Amino acid sequence: MGISTKAQTGAEEFGTVGVAMVTPFDRHGELDLKAGRKLAAHLVDNGVDSLILGGTTGESPTTSPDEKIALITAVREELGDRVKIMAGAGTNDTRSTIALAEASRDAGADSLLVVTPYYSKPSQAGLLKHFTAVAEATELPICLYDIPGRSGIPIAGSTIRALAELPTVKAVKDAKGDVLEATSIINDTDLAWYSGDDVLNLPWFSVGATGVISVIGHAAPGLMREMVTSFEEGDLARAREINATTMSVLAGQQAALGGVTFAKAALRLQGIEVGDPRLPVVAVDDKQLEALRRDMEKAGVL
Repeated sequence: MGISTKAQTGAEEFGTVGVAMVTPFDRHGELDLKAGRKLAAHLVDNGVDSLILGGTTGESPTTSPDEKIALITAVREELGDRVKIMAGAGTNDTRSTIALAEASRDAGADSLLVVTPYYSKPSQAGLLKHFTAVAEATELPICLYDIPGRSGIPIAGSTIRALAELPTVKAVKDAKGDVLEATSIINDTDLAWYSGDDVLNLPWFSVGATGVISVIGHAAPGLMREMVTSFEEGDLARAREINATTMSVLAGQQAALGGVTFAKAALRLQGIEVGDPRLPVVAVDDKQLEALRRDMEKAGVL
Protein backbone atom coordinates (compact mmCIF):
# COMPACT_ATOMS: atom_id res chain seq x y z
CA MET A 1 0.00 0.00 0.00
CA GLY A 2 1.52 3.32 -1.04
CA ILE A 3 1.74 6.38 1.16
CA SER A 4 -1.02 8.86 0.37
CA THR A 5 -0.57 12.62 0.39
CA LYS A 6 -4.22 13.26 -0.42
CA ALA A 7 -5.17 14.25 3.11
CA GLN A 8 -2.64 17.06 3.22
CA THR A 9 -4.87 19.16 0.95
CA GLY A 10 -7.27 19.52 3.90
CA ALA A 11 -4.92 22.07 5.47
CA GLU A 12 -6.28 24.67 3.08
CA GLU A 13 -9.75 24.33 4.58
CA PHE A 14 -9.11 23.25 8.16
CA GLY A 15 -5.54 24.27 9.00
CA THR A 16 -2.91 22.07 10.65
CA VAL A 17 -2.61 23.28 14.25
CA GLY A 18 -6.07 23.62 15.70
CA VAL A 19 -7.12 24.28 19.27
CA ALA A 20 -10.52 23.21 20.59
CA MET A 21 -10.94 26.53 22.38
CA VAL A 22 -12.59 26.88 25.77
CA THR A 23 -15.57 29.18 26.11
CA PRO A 24 -14.64 31.94 28.57
CA PHE A 25 -17.07 32.87 31.33
CA ASP A 26 -17.03 35.75 33.79
CA ARG A 27 -17.17 35.33 37.56
CA HIS A 28 -20.95 35.01 37.35
CA GLY A 29 -20.73 32.19 34.83
CA GLU A 30 -21.89 34.30 31.91
CA LEU A 31 -20.30 34.34 28.46
CA ASP A 32 -17.28 36.68 28.40
CA LEU A 33 -16.76 37.80 24.82
CA LYS A 34 -13.92 40.18 25.69
CA ALA A 35 -11.98 37.27 27.20
CA GLY A 36 -12.88 35.15 24.18
CA ARG A 37 -11.40 37.71 21.80
CA LYS A 38 -8.25 37.97 23.91
CA LEU A 39 -7.76 34.21 24.14
CA ALA A 40 -8.32 33.68 20.44
CA ALA A 41 -5.76 36.36 19.58
CA HIS A 42 -3.24 34.87 22.02
CA LEU A 43 -3.54 31.42 20.47
CA VAL A 44 -3.25 32.69 16.90
CA ASP A 45 -0.32 34.95 17.78
CA ASN A 46 1.47 31.85 19.05
CA GLY A 47 1.08 29.63 16.01
CA VAL A 48 -2.48 28.27 15.99
CA ASP A 49 -4.12 28.50 12.56
CA SER A 50 -7.52 27.01 13.36
CA LEU A 51 -9.90 27.54 16.26
CA ILE A 52 -12.68 25.08 16.99
CA LEU A 53 -15.45 26.97 18.76
CA GLY A 54 -18.40 25.43 20.56
CA GLY A 55 -16.98 21.91 20.67
CA THR A 56 -16.52 19.55 23.59
CA THR A 57 -13.81 21.68 25.22
CA GLY A 58 -15.94 24.72 24.47
CA GLU A 59 -18.58 23.22 26.80
CA SER A 60 -21.11 22.63 24.03
CA PRO A 61 -23.53 20.73 26.31
CA THR A 62 -23.88 23.72 28.66
CA THR A 63 -23.80 26.66 26.25
CA SER A 64 -26.80 27.86 24.29
CA PRO A 65 -26.95 28.22 20.50
CA ASP A 66 -27.01 32.00 20.95
CA GLU A 67 -23.83 31.87 23.05
CA LYS A 68 -22.09 29.68 20.48
CA ILE A 69 -22.97 32.07 17.67
CA ALA A 70 -21.95 35.13 19.68
CA LEU A 71 -18.49 33.66 20.27
CA ILE A 72 -18.02 32.83 16.57
CA THR A 73 -19.05 36.37 15.65
CA ALA A 74 -16.70 37.94 18.19
CA VAL A 75 -13.67 35.87 17.16
CA ARG A 76 -14.27 36.55 13.47
CA GLU A 77 -14.54 40.27 14.17
CA GLU A 78 -11.36 40.17 16.24
CA LEU A 79 -9.17 38.15 13.90
CA GLY A 80 -10.66 38.50 10.43
CA ASP A 81 -9.01 36.08 8.03
CA ARG A 82 -6.00 35.41 10.30
CA VAL A 83 -7.59 32.17 11.50
CA LYS A 84 -9.86 29.43 10.25
CA ILE A 85 -12.94 28.96 12.42
CA MET A 86 -14.49 25.51 12.72
CA ALA A 87 -17.86 25.67 14.45
CA GLY A 88 -19.05 22.85 16.67
CA ALA A 89 -22.45 22.31 15.10
CA GLY A 90 -23.17 18.73 16.10
CA THR A 91 -26.08 17.75 18.33
CA ASN A 92 -28.10 14.57 18.80
CA ASP A 93 -30.98 15.99 16.77
CA THR A 94 -30.62 16.33 13.00
CA ARG A 95 -32.88 19.36 12.67
CA SER A 96 -31.08 21.21 15.46
CA THR A 97 -27.72 20.39 13.91
CA ILE A 98 -28.78 21.83 10.55
CA ALA A 99 -30.11 24.98 12.22
CA LEU A 100 -26.88 25.46 14.16
CA ALA A 101 -24.83 24.83 11.03
CA GLU A 102 -26.75 27.53 9.15
CA ALA A 103 -26.38 30.03 12.01
CA SER A 104 -22.66 29.25 12.31
CA ARG A 105 -22.17 29.90 8.61
CA ASP A 106 -23.94 33.24 8.87
CA ALA A 107 -21.76 34.19 11.86
CA GLY A 108 -18.57 33.63 9.89
CA ALA A 109 -17.54 30.01 10.39
CA ASP A 110 -15.33 28.50 7.69
CA SER A 111 -16.21 24.88 8.42
CA LEU A 112 -18.28 22.67 10.69
CA LEU A 113 -17.39 20.02 13.25
CA VAL A 114 -20.27 17.55 13.40
CA VAL A 115 -20.11 15.02 16.21
CA THR A 116 -21.72 11.59 16.28
CA PRO A 117 -25.23 11.96 17.73
CA TYR A 118 -24.92 11.05 21.37
CA TYR A 119 -27.19 9.36 23.95
CA SER A 120 -29.72 7.97 21.46
CA LYS A 121 -27.10 5.60 19.97
CA PRO A 122 -28.47 5.40 16.42
CA SER A 123 -27.58 2.56 14.06
CA GLN A 124 -24.99 3.02 11.32
CA ALA A 125 -27.89 3.48 8.92
CA GLY A 126 -29.15 6.27 11.15
CA LEU A 127 -25.71 7.86 11.28
CA LEU A 128 -25.43 7.77 7.52
CA LYS A 129 -28.81 9.47 7.11
CA HIS A 130 -28.03 12.05 9.82
CA PHE A 131 -24.65 13.12 8.43
CA THR A 132 -26.00 13.06 4.86
CA ALA A 133 -28.87 15.36 5.79
CA VAL A 134 -26.48 17.82 7.43
CA ALA A 135 -24.00 17.65 4.54
CA GLU A 136 -26.72 18.29 1.98
CA ALA A 137 -28.01 21.28 3.94
CA THR A 138 -24.75 23.27 3.89
CA GLU A 139 -22.04 24.35 1.50
CA LEU A 140 -19.45 24.57 4.29
CA PRO A 141 -16.85 21.80 4.53
CA ILE A 142 -17.67 19.28 7.26
CA CYS A 143 -15.32 17.50 9.63
CA LEU A 144 -16.91 14.37 11.10
CA TYR A 145 -16.16 13.94 14.80
CA ASP A 146 -15.73 10.29 15.75
CA ILE A 147 -15.57 10.05 19.55
CA PRO A 148 -17.24 6.85 20.78
CA GLY A 149 -16.08 7.41 24.35
CA ARG A 150 -18.49 10.34 24.61
CA SER A 151 -21.12 9.54 21.99
CA GLY A 152 -21.51 5.89 22.95
CA ILE A 153 -21.03 4.58 19.40
CA PRO A 154 -18.31 4.80 16.74
CA ILE A 155 -18.73 5.86 13.16
CA ALA A 156 -17.92 2.61 11.37
CA GLY A 157 -15.25 2.65 8.71
CA SER A 158 -17.81 1.68 6.08
CA THR A 159 -19.99 4.63 7.10
CA ILE A 160 -17.04 7.04 6.88
CA ARG A 161 -16.20 5.73 3.43
CA ALA A 162 -19.78 6.25 2.26
CA LEU A 163 -19.86 9.78 3.68
CA ALA A 164 -16.54 10.57 1.97
CA GLU A 165 -18.45 10.46 -1.33
CA LEU A 166 -20.45 13.55 -0.32
CA PRO A 167 -18.96 16.79 -1.65
CA THR A 168 -19.08 18.69 1.64
CA VAL A 169 -17.68 15.92 3.88
CA LYS A 170 -13.97 16.72 3.85
CA ALA A 171 -12.35 15.54 7.08
CA VAL A 172 -12.47 13.41 10.23
CA LYS A 173 -11.51 14.37 13.76
CA ASP A 174 -10.44 11.05 15.22
CA ALA A 175 -10.86 10.42 18.93
CA LYS A 176 -11.42 6.71 18.39
CA GLY A 177 -7.81 5.73 17.87
CA ASP A 178 -8.17 2.85 15.43
CA VAL A 179 -4.96 3.63 13.55
CA LEU A 180 -5.15 0.57 11.28
CA GLU A 181 -8.63 1.39 10.03
CA ALA A 182 -7.83 5.09 9.71
CA THR A 183 -4.65 4.46 7.72
CA SER A 184 -6.64 2.52 5.17
CA ILE A 185 -9.27 5.27 4.89
CA ILE A 186 -6.62 8.00 4.61
CA ASN A 187 -4.98 6.15 1.74
CA ASP A 188 -8.21 5.28 -0.06
CA THR A 189 -10.11 8.58 0.19
CA ASP A 190 -9.60 12.33 -0.06
CA LEU A 191 -10.52 12.86 3.59
CA ALA A 192 -8.22 14.99 5.73
CA TRP A 193 -7.51 13.33 9.08
CA TYR A 194 -7.12 15.21 12.37
CA SER A 195 -5.90 13.87 15.67
CA GLY A 196 -8.56 14.38 18.30
CA ASP A 197 -6.51 12.89 21.12
CA ASP A 198 -3.37 14.76 22.17
CA VAL A 199 -1.59 11.56 23.23
CA LEU A 200 -1.66 10.43 19.58
CA ASN A 201 -0.84 13.72 17.86
CA LEU A 202 2.65 12.81 16.71
CA PRO A 203 1.86 9.17 15.83
CA TRP A 204 -1.05 10.27 13.66
CA PHE A 205 1.25 12.32 11.44
CA SER A 206 3.26 9.20 10.65
CA VAL A 207 0.25 7.61 8.91
CA GLY A 208 -0.83 10.66 6.95
CA ALA A 209 -2.85 12.92 9.23
CA THR A 210 -3.15 16.53 8.16
CA GLY A 211 -3.17 18.13 11.59
CA VAL A 212 -4.34 18.20 15.18
CA ILE A 213 -7.35 19.52 17.05
CA SER A 214 -5.77 19.95 20.43
CA VAL A 215 -6.72 20.70 24.02
CA ILE A 216 -3.21 20.94 25.45
CA GLY A 217 -2.49 23.48 22.71
CA HIS A 218 -4.07 26.01 25.09
CA ALA A 219 -1.04 25.68 27.33
CA ALA A 220 1.62 25.18 24.64
CA PRO A 221 0.49 26.67 21.33
CA GLY A 222 3.99 27.65 20.24
CA LEU A 223 5.51 24.28 21.02
CA MET A 224 2.60 22.51 19.33
CA ARG A 225 3.29 24.52 16.21
CA GLU A 226 7.01 23.74 16.48
CA MET A 227 6.36 20.02 16.85
CA VAL A 228 4.14 19.94 13.77
CA THR A 229 6.56 22.05 11.73
CA SER A 230 9.50 19.90 12.81
CA PHE A 231 7.72 16.78 11.61
CA GLU A 232 6.77 18.40 8.31
CA GLU A 233 10.37 19.51 7.73
CA GLY A 234 11.79 16.10 8.57
CA ASP A 235 13.31 17.01 11.94
CA LEU A 236 11.89 13.97 13.69
CA ALA A 237 14.33 14.22 16.58
CA ARG A 238 13.01 17.65 17.55
CA ALA A 239 9.39 16.59 17.06
CA ARG A 240 9.94 13.59 19.33
CA GLU A 241 11.73 15.74 21.90
CA ILE A 242 8.82 18.18 22.16
CA ASN A 243 6.34 15.31 22.30
CA ALA A 244 8.25 13.60 25.12
CA THR A 245 9.19 16.60 27.25
CA THR A 246 6.12 18.79 26.84
CA MET A 247 3.15 17.12 25.19
CA SER A 248 3.24 13.84 27.09
CA VAL A 249 3.49 15.64 30.44
CA LEU A 250 0.56 17.93 29.67
CA ALA A 251 -1.49 15.09 28.20
CA GLY A 252 -1.16 13.26 31.50
CA GLN A 253 -2.66 16.22 33.33
CA GLN A 254 -5.41 16.53 30.76
CA ALA A 255 -6.31 12.88 31.25
CA ALA A 256 -6.38 13.30 35.02
CA LEU A 257 -8.43 16.50 35.11
CA GLY A 258 -10.55 16.34 31.98
CA GLY A 259 -10.06 18.63 29.01
CA VAL A 260 -12.12 21.66 30.03
CA THR A 261 -10.89 21.68 33.62
CA PHE A 262 -7.27 21.25 32.52
CA ALA A 263 -7.38 23.95 29.84
CA LYS A 264 -9.05 26.59 32.00
CA ALA A 265 -6.71 25.94 34.94
CA ALA A 266 -3.61 25.95 32.71
CA LEU A 267 -4.60 29.28 31.17
CA ARG A 268 -5.20 30.75 34.60
CA LEU A 269 -1.71 29.73 35.68
CA GLN A 270 -0.37 31.51 32.60
CA GLY A 271 -2.24 34.69 33.54
CA ILE A 272 -5.12 34.30 31.08
CA GLU A 273 -8.42 34.37 32.94
CA VAL A 274 -11.28 32.47 31.29
CA GLY A 275 -13.44 31.64 34.31
CA ASP A 276 -14.50 28.28 35.71
CA PRO A 277 -16.35 25.54 33.83
CA ARG A 278 -20.10 25.37 34.13
CA LEU A 279 -21.62 22.58 36.17
CA PRO A 280 -21.59 19.65 36.11
CA VAL A 281 -17.91 20.14 35.17
CA VAL A 282 -15.95 21.61 38.06
CA ALA A 283 -12.76 23.64 38.44
CA VAL A 284 -9.54 22.28 39.95
CA ASP A 285 -9.06 22.26 43.70
CA ASP A 286 -5.92 23.66 45.33
CA LYS A 287 -4.10 20.33 45.36
CA GLN A 288 -4.83 19.70 41.70
CA LEU A 289 -3.78 23.23 40.78
CA GLU A 290 -0.44 22.81 42.51
CA ALA A 291 0.18 19.49 40.76
CA LEU A 292 -0.67 21.12 37.44
CA ARG A 293 1.69 23.98 38.19
CA ARG A 294 4.55 21.56 38.83
CA ASP A 295 3.92 19.66 35.61
CA MET A 296 3.60 22.84 33.55
CA GLU A 297 6.96 23.98 34.93
CA LYS A 298 8.41 20.56 34.06
CA ALA A 299 6.96 20.86 30.56
CA GLY A 300 8.54 24.27 30.09
CA VAL A 301 5.32 26.23 29.64
CA LEU A 302 5.28 28.09 32.95
